[in-house]
Amino acid sequence: MEVLVFGAGSLGSLVGGLLARSHDVTLVGREPHVAAIRDSGLRVSGAVEATTHPEATTDGEGHEADLALVTVKSFDTATAAEALATGTIDTVLSLQNGLTEETLADRLPDATVLAGTATYGADLLAPGHVACTGVGRVVLGALSGGTDPAAERAGWTFRAGGVETLVATDMPRRRWEKLAVNAGINAVTALARVENGALAEGPAHEIARRATRETARVARSEGVALSNRRTSGAVERVIDATADNRSSTLQDVDAGRRTEVEAIFGEVVARAERASRENHVAVSVPTVRTLADLLRAWEVGRGVREE
Repeated sequence: MEVLVFGAGSLGSLVGGLLARSHDVTLVGREPHVAAIRDSGLRVSGAVEATTHPEATTDGEGHEADLALVTVKSFDTATAAEALATGTIDTVLSLQNGLTEETLADRLPDATVLAGTATYGADLLAPGHVACTGVGRVVLGALSGGTDPAAERAGWTFRAGGVETLVATDMPRRRWEKLAVNAGINAVTALARVENGALAEGPAHEIARRATRETARVARSEGVALSNRRTSGAVERVIDATADNRSSTLQDVDAGRRTEVEAIFGEVVARAERASRENHVAVSVPTVRTLADLLRAWEVGRGVREE
């Protein structure tokens, strides 16, 4: 199968490198990573060991692919979709943070857009070298839920590449559950400058739980059956399983770069406001709103965001 990975950072490189063991893979990334892959292939080390030789390019336009994986930062989703629209893509799967699939679907009307999550740990160690810091699972399925032949084909593609995969029929709930976990962990760890495990107890614990519950409340306002108990259990499991990890938002803050505040926290606030406006029932998310404003203030202060 022809697979295009748009966004060959840590996760994109790991998944693309693994898929290249069984498929024709093209990675769209940045220099000097692309040049290193062209010269010597892509080395995967850590929990999975492999050296593969996918195609690599910095040009995201004009590609043809059976399956395109979108792994760019959420704020680059529209740009990625516009580039993909210049080619011929049958199926698009997002493995990003936030609810980005609607943006892809709006800009790629001729492609089937699937929703997905990935819990593989990845760290780009050097150009041409990515570490698998933990074997997880890719979960994918139809954006609106139910079954879809495109999802089944994508699931086969991942399994053939040796990637642990589940094709799920309840992606609307899974998307919101992942968003709730991100809302509970990412900003709190970034603002407090702590690893995920610090949220297991202590003063940050309740803040994380409140943000998670508020996100679940917004999900329910959109008709997604996501209970507080389920989201609380999910965030506790992730905190325990990734206790030593630094969240992606903390990594962004440490590096002084733009965060995904809008795709996670801003999206929750915007959808809460829409639900309140359209349903005339208040959907309150004070914790998520505060976390969003604090991250935005940090971005303005660091000069990576305009006021």
